Amino acid sequence: MRWFRHAATTALWLLFTNFAPSSAAIYDQYSDLPKGKEYDFIIAGGGTAGLAVANRLSEDSAFNVLVLEAGTSSIGVFNITVPFFSTRTMLQYDWNLTTTVQPGLGDRQLFFPRGFILGGSSSINGMFYTRGSADDFDRFAAVTGDNGWSWDNVQQYFALNEKLVSPAGNPSTTGKFNPEVHYYDGAVDVSLPSFSPDFDSKVLDAVDELGGVYSYNEDVNSGSPLGLGWLPRTIDSEGRRSSSVTAYLDGSRDNLDILVNARISRVIPTSNEVNSTARHSFRTVEFTQDIAKGTLTQITALKEVIICGGVVGSPQILLNSGIGNSTTLLASGVTPLVDLPSVGQNLSDQAFIANAFLANTTDSYDDINRNDTVSAEALAEWLGKDGKPEDFRGAGQLGDTFANQISYYRVGKELTEKYGDLSAGPTSPHLEIYPGNGYFLTPPPTGYYMSMTTVVVSPGSRGSITINGSNPFTPPIINPGYLTADFDIAAMKEALRIVYTFLNASVWDTYVLEPPAGLPSISDFFDMDARDLDAQLETYIRNSTASSAHPVGTVAMSAKGASYGVLDPDLKVKDVDGLRVVDASAFPFVTCSHTQVPVYVFAERAAALIKNSWQG
Repeated sequence: MRWFRHAATTALWLLFTNFAPSSAAIYDQYSDLPKGKEYDFIIAGGGTAGLAVANRLSEDSAFNVLVLEAGTSSIGVFNITVPFFSTRTMLQYDWNLTTTVQPGLGDRQLFFPRGFILGGSSSINGMFYTRGSADDFDRFAAVTGDNGWSWDNVQQYFALNEKLVSPAGNPSTTGKFNPEVHYYDGAVDVSLPSFSPDFDSKVLDAVDELGGVYSYNEDVNSGSPLGLGWLPRTIDSEGRRSSSVTAYLDGSRDNLDILVNARISRVIPTSNEVNSTARHSFRTVEFTQDIAKGTLTQITALKEVIICGGVVGSPQILLNSGIGNSTTLLASGVTPLVDLPSVGQNLSDQAFIANAFLANTTDSYDDINRNDTVSAEALAEWLGKDGKPEDFRGAGQLGDTFANQISYYRVGKELTEKYGDLSAGPTSPHLEIYPGNGYFLTPPPTGYYMSMTTVVVSPGSRGSITINGSNPFTPPIINPGYLTADFDIAAMKEALRIVYTFLNASVWDTYVLEPPAGLPSISDFFDMDARDLDAQLETYIRNSTASSAHPVGTVAMSAKGASYGVLDPDLKVKDVDGLRVVDASAFPFVTCSHTQVPVYVFAERAAALIKNSWQG
């Protein structure tokens, strides 16, 4: 793209000399790995969870750790460093997966984003730092029977993960967060917005005017997220993305190796043996670095294999390994070894709509996304005067992402009485709405926009991921079942009503010009016949909903001894030895937040559990 070329030399120099993280040994080819080296732990997937687990396990010099990552290395990839370019990189470094036809969405197929690069989705996501509610983690504890997953007990893992820092340029953050609920010595840099346009003051003025459910929440990460507050992001104090790569890779350790471009086919029972308790021990990983030739390599862990392939990759690996529903595995041409029917089931994602309203402004970020000259100017501001390390600033819009505030709401009593309360508890939301000072992705050629993105964060719809035959590298069948639960469509309608009430505040009187195509104007919204409005909203929702990129649940944990679920509360695969799964697929329910931070928490606790199992 033209916006990159003019700054390529200085930008890459800056990246390599001033920001490239201290890196573990990263290898492109299996043949380059240290000869004869044996690994205690093999981690299948170098994404958000995988690198966090690798870091913590390799803190013990007695453990040798190998990470196998399907994507390329992210070291030196400039675009992913710039926070505002996240909407570009999430399309560029992706598995390019699509869903099945979705009846709830007018028979549309959707793009299903998943990071295909070292660091996984933490290298390409929107960087929202949202923990979820206390109820979310207390529900995990209740469902699994393990109080170690409770909100109070996972605080130690939030502390290991979070390093709250000042935003780039050190603007005042007084009143924008509660210092007592954050941590300052963890691995991942977290900061509040550094660039605040006039749009932010309008959002806060509307909150002051409306009150009630729109009231200001000083810190949405306190465990009680309801209301509107400032949005922290995983961005460092110099306006650069903080990912699992920048946060968790440590080049000082010779006991941590990473092999990229390694696509995993399956895990295999070690030496085809079954132990004395008639349980398979899956400690051998099979992978390829050349799908076209089909050359497969096997490597065995001395202690455990830890699958961190994500909500799609982890169930796919298990199913290809013969771990899943025995009947459907046979039908797919895979020999069943362990009958766990829940593998690939319980897929849950948060329905998402980026609602863009035409606005009476020129002070939005739209021109950065559609005008090469403006984009280049913004990049120059971010780099600093000469693009040299001593001049680096991280300033301007590019040092932030696409939202500065976030808000959470519960649906009305009428819906909870009709459909039940699908949230994690009484202080947990069903809905998320975040305002944005522009169009979410590439805007139309003319006009300036504001967005009010609506998300159903406590959905009732469930779907599945299944393999598509016996070839382990064939993309799986992904059916999220969007809007198949009546609650989800009703909740999204309520989210739009909340948006319209918010935009009916006087501060927006001359600001909002036109609604998104398919929605009524603000004045018409409040004057329409209720049934006509309901029908129009439903049509719009079914035609506009997309993935929020927060899928979970396909290798869900449950109580030890439960007849359902895939993992025990310690994240070990049920009925086998030597195998754990650590990523968002392990969540029994989706948290009411974006899933990045809960995944880090799962990784931190998993590492502690694994260490406890093997350290004397």
